[in-house]
Amino acid sequence: MSLIYTRFAANTDLPDIMHIINEAKSFLKQSGSSQWQGNYPTEETIETDIKNKYGLVLIVNNQIAGYAASIVGEEPTYQKIDGAWKNKIDPYATFHRLAISSKYRGMHLASFMFSDLISIMASQKIRNFRIDTSRKNEIMQHLAVKHNFIERGIIQVDEDPKDPSRLAYELNI
Repeated sequence: MSLIYTRFAANTDLPDIMHIINEAKSFLKQSGSSQWQGNYPTEETIETDIKNKYGLVLIVNNQIAGYAASIVGEEPTYQKIDGAWKNKIDPYATFHRLAISSKYRGMHLASFMFSDLISIMASQKIRNFRIDTSRKNEIMQHLAVKHNFIERGIIQVDEDPKDPSRLAYELNI
């Protein structure tokens, strides 16, 4: 059995994280998605995540296998939704930029990371979670549903001029 855990990212992790992000961009492009096909997410985005303690890395046998950002607070793109959030009152964490290294693809590690992200945030008394993804990102949609997220509607993002619509999901525990 492998040692698998999630920890907060450090500045020294940046090269590995950017490699994973670039692999994910290629993977999304091959799947026909316009998600992440511009500059986003940039190295500066990831640096900001790390600085603000939003960035987390999935570790498998002492190697960085995945990355995600978990941000507690109001997500500006979630203010307007074609649909409705169930919990509009309590604080929530938004999971962004989830990516797994191609070296580990197919090993269901994104599920480990999802579970870890929820556990880490729950330990900080956060009980509400939101994510969004492209209609063509069926893997993320599957992960959301597998982890009991409910589709709540459509939001719009700025970083994808080709297809700014995103499916928005929410989990309340």
